[in-house]
Amino acid sequence: MYKIVTKKVLNPTVTQMEIEAPLVANKAKPGQFIILRVDREGERIPLTIAGANKENGTVKIIFQIVGATTEKLNQKQAGEYLQDFVGPLGVATHTNGIKKVCIVGGGVGCAIALPVAQEFHALGANVTGIIGFRNKDLVILEDEFRTCSDKLFLMTDDGSYGEQGNVCLPLTKMLESGERFDMIITIGPLIMMKFVVEAARPYGVPVTASMNPIMIDGTGMCGGCRLTLNQNGKKVTKFACVDGPDFNGYEIDFDEAMSRGRMYADFEHHAYEKTCNLFRKG
Repeated sequence: MYKIVTKKVLNPTVTQMEIEAPLVANKAKPGQFIILRVDREGERIPLTIAGANKENGTVKIIFQIVGATTEKLNQKQAGEYLQDFVGPLGVATHTNGIKKVCIVGGGVGCAIALPVAQEFHALGANVTGIIGFRNKDLVILEDEFRTCSDKLFLMTDDGSYGEQGNVCLPLTKMLESGERFDMIITIGPLIMMKFVVEAARPYGVPVTASMNPIMIDGTGMCGGCRLTLNQNGKKVTKFACVDGPDFNGYEIDFDEAMSRGRMYADFEHHAYEKTCNLFRKG
C-alpha cells in the first residue's frame, strides 16, 4: 500500500498528489511514468512522474479527472492509501548535448513538461517554455515554469490570461525570426503536438513528442500502447511503454494515434458518469 502524503487541487479538473514510494522516487527520472491501481478491484492507469523527492521518498503525480479511475483517485484524501504504485517505467527524456531547448506544453501535459524543463534548467541549458490552456481558470504550474525558464510564453485560447492564441504562435514567430533550438520537446494533446511538429518542420529543428496512448501492463506485452512510426519510408511499430514515451515527432503517425485514442471515449464517459453517481449516492 502506498500512502497519499499530500493532495492539492490545481484547477477544477486537475489534481496533484504526492505518494510515499521511496523505491520509485530513488530511481525516477524526468519523462518516466508509473502505473497505479486505486484499490484491489481497480484498473491500471499510467501517470507520468511529475516530480520525485529522493530525500522524502515521495513521487508527485498530476492527473486530470476524465474517467472512472481518475474520479476514484480524486476521491482519495491525504493520509489514505493506494493499492499499487509501480515504476519508474519508460525511457527517461534524452538530455545529453542539448544546450538550448524549447519545451511546449498544453493543458495537463504541462505537468509532464515541468520536470523535463526543470531538469534542463538544472543542467545549465537555456530553456524557453511555452505553455497553453483553454482559459485562465485552467492554468496550472505557472510559477514553477517561470522559475526554470529563461523565457516563458503563457497562452490561452480565449485571451483571458497571458497571450491569446495557441502554443504554435510564439514558436512560429521565434523560428521565423531566426531563433534556433537544439531540440523542441512537446507534451500535450495529440492535435497540439501534431501542429507543433508541423510548425517546426520547415526549419528542420529536431522535435521530440511525449506520447500517452492507451496502456495496460506497461511492459510491452499487451500491445495497447502501440504506435506507428514512419522511418525511412517504412512503417515501424513501437510501444510507448518500453520504447517511449518520447519519440521523434517527425516519425509519428499522429492521425492513427488520435483515432486509436478515441476508441474508448464513450466507454470512458459512461464509466465516469456511473462512478460519479455512486459517490453522489454516498
